[in-house]
Amino acid sequence: MKTNTKYGLHGRLTAREGKREELAEILLNASILLRSAIGCHLYMVSLDPQYPNDVWITEIWDSKEHHDHSLDIPGVRELIGKAVPILEGSPQKGQELEILGGLGVD
Repeated sequence: MKTNTKYGLHGRLTAREGKREELAEILLNASILLRSAIGCHLYMVSLDPQYPNDVWITEIWDSKEHHDHSLDIPGVRELIGKAVPILEGSPQKGQELEILGGLGVD
């Protein structure tokens, strides 16, 4: 089995009623900032048609440390500050994954 794993994070944020598109736009803006992040392979924002207030984020990083350092990129904390007030409740911790490989991951 491959020993050079990557860090994955998959989670759902729930927006207040009618705020899903605004939340998705904030997260898409974050993806633009993360293009310069060292160790980021994927930052994907998705919508689930069955849940009209939810936005899903899927991330692949070289390591958890690389993910944690992404908070230091200029503008990232400001976008988090815009997102938090339109969330329904506190953000839940995403599902952390150990990514072994696959198409587009290596």
